[in-house]
Amino acid sequence: MSDLELTDADWNVQYIDGEWVPLGDRDTIDVEDPSTRDTFATVPAGTEDDVDAAYEAAADAQSEWAAKPPQQRASVVRGARDLLKEHRDDILDLLAAESGTTRTKGFAEFYTSVGITGEAASFPTRISGDHRDSTVEGKENLVVREPKGVVGVISPWNFPLNLSIRAVAPALATGNSVVLKPASNTPVTGGLLLAKLFEAAGLPEGVLNVVTGKGSEVGDRIAGHPESDVVAFTGSTAVGRQVASTAAEHLATPAMELGGNNVHVVTDDADLDQAVDAGVFGSFLHSGQVCISINRHLVHEDVYDEYVERLADRAAELPTGSAHDGNTIVGPIIDESQRDQMLEFVEETVDAGATLETGGGHDGLVVEPTVLSNATNDMSAACNEHFGPIAPVIPFSDDEEAIEMANSTEYGLSGSVHAGDLGRARDIADRIDTGMIHINDQPINDEPHVPFGGVGDSGMGRYNGESVMEEFTEQKWISIQREDRDYPF
Repeated sequence: MSDLELTDADWNVQYIDGEWVPLGDRDTIDVEDPSTRDTFATVPAGTEDDVDAAYEAAADAQSEWAAKPPQQRASVVRGARDLLKEHRDDILDLLAAESGTTRTKGFAEFYTSVGITGEAASFPTRISGDHRDSTVEGKENLVVREPKGVVGVISPWNFPLNLSIRAVAPALATGNSVVLKPASNTPVTGGLLLAKLFEAAGLPEGVLNVVTGKGSEVGDRIAGHPESDVVAFTGSTAVGRQVASTAAEHLATPAMELGGNNVHVVTDDADLDQAVDAGVFGSFLHSGQVCISINRHLVHEDVYDEYVERLADRAAELPTGSAHDGNTIVGPIIDESQRDQMLEFVEETVDAGATLETGGGHDGLVVEPTVLSNATNDMSAACNEHFGPIAPVIPFSDDEEAIEMANSTEYGLSGSVHAGDLGRARDIADRIDTGMIHINDQPINDEPHVPFGGVGDSGMGRYNGESVMEEFTEQKWISIQREDRDYPF
């Protein structure tokens, strides 16, 4: 057992160049437990000077870290994975307290994080190059992969542990150093926790640095720092555009996973038991605060009424309340601004003619699971990424109309199709413009060895497996002239 302390840790620090930097004269940020509204932790409000110090440390440490034998880098990442597993219950408690994570969502996030960290531990010995014949006599061409350098990571609040570690672990494993800025709602599970894990696993000083603070005050400096070689961002499309633009100005590679408006298509020959089961999970896990959750249910008109009735009945039965109650499925929204926005979408959708089948209210930050029938593609809860426990159900008459409706969005992140005929399901899936789609399932899927990412306004680049290895490394051509070469002058 390790002596890593998480439950009574002092989080009012930052982690820069291997040191836990105390608050000093910085302002602070209070982090609230969404279930109780009590202050869960207080962290420093970082400054641009903190960002500069973190990047300086990362730049100084990177080349030595990259030069370590691959098995040494793998050992550190594997050690972090083992510490994750060892401290599972403490981490689940931290997620519940900081992000309103219910037990069901907590387990999903935790084991996804363990999976990608374990996958990343294999990267140091999987990075490979290529040998190419030359058009020049007596020459040999080698194409090798090297780390890009310093990776800036800006992570969100909804899956803070997973969406931070899925960038941090692969970046470290491939020989990069990292500056991580977690969301101000979740600075512990999205940032400081990772620093503790990797420090305890033996990561050298300066290779991972964590700066807590508000995006409006330090985010631009993170995205546009001249030492950044990659900027990995997960969040809204509007903010992602700004981050990508700022990164590109300094010729850093933007790796963006942004918003979604994901469909759940149910055809007239679908197994309704399975389609409804998937629809409930895909809409209401983590109160819908998932970029790959179902935003729109597109259901064939012949099974529409039955589907709506069954979905609404199931939604009304879901246990709601505090994330600290092990029976809760639908817990609190992260804060008032998110809650008010999604309730406004519901109100506007009802005003536009949709029928409120169940839900529509709230108790504090807990929004009731909500089902809206007679919805259309252009209603507020359908055309916007509502990011809440809201299920607009829209009828369609044939597959062509379903495909057209599915593609009537700028987003293209995930989706799902239910059909009795798998060939039909595959035809529909092939024609929906999205980075990921799942047949006879729902959109919330993430496997550590399979590419994860979207198209259109849902981002650029891919996480997981070989894809993220390519994001965080670059090719270098080395040629060797093994025989004397005759030049024309």
